[in-house]
Amino acid sequence: MNTRSAARRSIPSPSKYLAFAALSLAVTMVSPENARSADASRAATPSDCPKCAQWTESQKPFKVFGNTYYVGTHALSSILITSPSGHVLIDGTVQEAVPQIVANIRSLGFRVEDIRVILNTHVHFDHAGGIAAIQKMSGAQVDASPPSAHVLMQGHSDPSDPLFGDSLRGPDPVRHVKIIKDGETVTVGPLAIIAHFTPGHTPGGTSWTWKSCEQTRCLNIVYADSLSTVSSKSFYFSHSTTYPNVLQDLEKSFKNFETLPCDILLTNHPEFSDTFGRLQRRDQESMPDAFVDTSACRQYADQSRANLKQRLEQEKHPGRS
Repeated sequence: MNTRSAARRSIPSPSKYLAFAALSLAVTMVSPENARSADASRAATPSDCPKCAQWTESQKPFKVFGNTYYVGTHALSSILITSPSGHVLIDGTVQEAVPQIVANIRSLGFRVEDIRVILNTHVHFDHAGGIAAIQKMSGAQVDASPPSAHVLMQGHSDPSDPLFGDSLRGPDPVRHVKIIKDGETVTVGPLAIIAHFTPGHTPGGTSWTWKSCEQTRCLNIVYADSLSTVSSKSFYFSHSTTYPNVLQDLEKSFKNFETLPCDILLTNHPEFSDTFGRLQRRDQESMPDAFVDTSACRQYADQSRANLKQRLEQEKHPGRS
């Protein structure tokens, strides 16, 4: 396992928080109270993002456990891991939701400028579309697997992506991306986030693990990439010429989730890990450990394997949807 550290300055207290730099180019800065309406007005019409109205539905940010916070929208996850030496953000959702992510981070008392590293699960624009804008605001380093780094920098997917040709938009191009290795530990001060390559949904898919603590209690948190078999109509998992190793990659990813230390599972689509059901049970039904489920990662692998089996059965018949 390789380790490296992002050397950073100390963070001023939230009470000394200064106004952050305005978003440039396509991103317009809005106040927290106006973030939702501004997102909705941008998302209502673009033909290249028909789901943006749904994907930018606002969500109040919340602590998951310890120094781990949910700062994404109601439909797309973005995770902030904090420390006195700087923060790590995983996933940037869509570009239209950046003002909401910024407002969520501010409302928790943290500074966007103190994000030191930005990570990503996969490069579809619903998870990577906002990374370039947040990088510009924060000056953060962006780290990604080799296939993901290539797509992030070029701003569009490759033919090896099962969704190639159907995605209406690519991620906004990122100026520079640091390429990391499978099993590498990304460090910012005391934070140590481990990369686990989990390809299949895309060739560069990556899941992330770390420990968060509350007093003397520390839990293993997993932020999982998608393992879904959503694809373009022309892509067949059973005999792909553009991604010939897709079945082997998916099986490797399934096995990875079966063995990961996993006390809390979070996913880039929150419904895959029942994020808001667990939040409701914790905060409204007096279940303080509702997020803790040591079987969740194995169940995620089992369900994903079952979905793939169903997809392969469908591919045996012509005219599949």
